[in-house]
Amino acid sequence: MNQSRREFIKTASALSAGAVISPKIFSGPQDVKAKIYPFCVFTKCLQFLDYDRLATTLADIGFKGAELSVRDEGHVLPENVKTDLPRAIKTLQKSGISVPMMVTGIVNADDPLTETVLGTASELGIGFYRMGYLTYDPGKTITENLEIHKKAIDKLEKLNRKFGIQGCYQNHSGTRVGGPVWDLYWLVKGCDPDFMSVQYDIRHAVVEGGVSWPLGMKLLAPWIKTTAIKDSIWIKENGKWKLKYVPLNQGMVDFDVYLKAYKDLGISGPVTIHYEYDLGGAQSGSKNPTMSLKDISDFMENDLNWLKGKFKEHDIKT
Repeated sequence: MNQSRREFIKTASALSAGAVISPKIFSGPQDVKAKIYPFCVFTKCLQFLDYDRLATTLADIGFKGAELSVRDEGHVLPENVKTDLPRAIKTLQKSGISVPMMVTGIVNADDPLTETVLGTASELGIGFYRMGYLTYDPGKTITENLEIHKKAIDKLEKLNRKFGIQGCYQNHSGTRVGGPVWDLYWLVKGCDPDFMSVQYDIRHAVVEGGVSWPLGMKLLAPWIKTTAIKDSIWIKENGKWKLKYVPLNQGMVDFDVYLKAYKDLGISGPVTIHYEYDLGGAQSGSKNPTMSLKDISDFMENDLNWLKGKFKEHDIKT
């Protein structure tokens, strides 16, 4: 795929997502203004629905964008991407749902399916994909691990450039790469943010960073190109502390502080809501959730409307 073709795909994708484009777009990519995307939803919580019901459900809730699950046990299986991804996107678009982003398990540029997935997605106008997760080998030092993973990240950056698509690594609480956030800077430092970037997850940042998370956010800001939204609290059960996911604005995330930093740092790009709290198993991708679709939809709509209001309150366009 040549450069002009890649730029055309990016422009078409932005327009389909309701982006605001400079009148000088055709003079070169440097003239493209910040794109405005609709709020998206990570579709894992609706994996029990086929494409038609997924599309109508999202439209009924009020979503106009989807972060489609394109991975094992997802809405689109990687091995079927050439046939199923076009079908899924076409179905969603009929209901007014754009697909600017997807979730994958991609971590290896040499995997035979990687080029197939990225090439197909790029041709269909998907501009961003969340990567899979990298792990620490306990037999090596942290530095040795990061040096190995840096090589993998650099190879993926080259592949992303080839297809004109943007890879995003999500920070995720725990002991995998991306838990402490600072390790991501090691990996993306020196990478072109237009092709290798970060999906910044404020919930996970707060869990691991406590009150210091703004420092990590500021460090990674040049590479934050997509953001994930969710919330949680610490609870004590049987004498032990554990984390519990909750609806937005019911947990530890101070969204006013977060959105002020978001705006001050000039962050933009697709925003996706992740539903991880109890939805009768749907939150874990169950194909047979015990909660009704109506109840699941009500929870999703409440979070979407609350987040829309909060972005408006902070004068952040979406």
